[in-house]
Amino acid sequence: MIEILILSLVQGITEFLPISSSAHLVMFSKYLNFDDQSLTIDVSLHIGSFIAVVTYFYKDIINFINNKKLFLKIFISSIPVMLVGFFLVQSNLIEKIRSVEIIGWTTLIFGMLLYISDKFKLNKNIKNNFNYKSALIIGLFQILSLIPGVSRSGITITAARLLNFKRYDSLKISFLLSVPTLAAVSIYGLKNLISEGDIEISILSIISIILSFLFSFMTIKYFFKYVQKFNMNIFVIYRLILGLILIYLSYL
Repeated sequence: MIEILILSLVQGITEFLPISSSAHLVMFSKYLNFDDQSLTIDVSLHIGSFIAVVTYFYKDIINFINNKKLFLKIFISSIPVMLVGFFLVQSNLIEKIRSVEIIGWTTLIFGMLLYISDKFKLNKNIKNNFNYKSALIIGLFQILSLIPGVSRSGITITAARLLNFKRYDSLKISFLLSVPTLAAVSIYGLKNLISEGDIEISILSIISIILSFLFSFMTIKYFFKYVQKFNMNIFVIYRLILGLILIYLSYL
């Protein structure tokens, strides 16, 4: 049970902060020898995060009906990472890049890139400047998030900031892009469970979904409050320290 609590906390917080959820889940499972991070629990954690972001942005999602252009832009921006992600999973290449060494270097390098991008001018917003070109560029950047340690949230915020979007709008773009991505991950995971005949709605699965939802929802809520007052430096510093520690451990 304590493992589920920790994994839910890690998933809920790191999925939306620019510090990489996959890297933290891999690291916690590797060094704490967690037994509960099965495919079922992993899918449950992502479902919880998906429900949280849909709940928080339910008004924006409902507005997709009236604002079909924004929906199309979000969809187009999500296509590259879904296609490449599907290829990496099917070819099993995804497992070959989940090493501590790679996670360390990507955590460090993309942390520095986040710092650089956060210094760009603040003048663009979603309503007036999020066009198809911006959506495609951010979508292509998002492919990098398939590498553990890069962070889907971090790379989409970085891409939006490089395109001169305001910090708040960059964050909102990142969260809206997480909707189709998390939906795809959840659906694909459920499909695998069904095909393997391993779908089992257990108490642990339900608890995982609930805890992941709660931690994810709180993270989204307070991250938005945070970026209205502060920059990304605290996350950059965290990534630099974590990256250096992981690189050191990988070369021991």
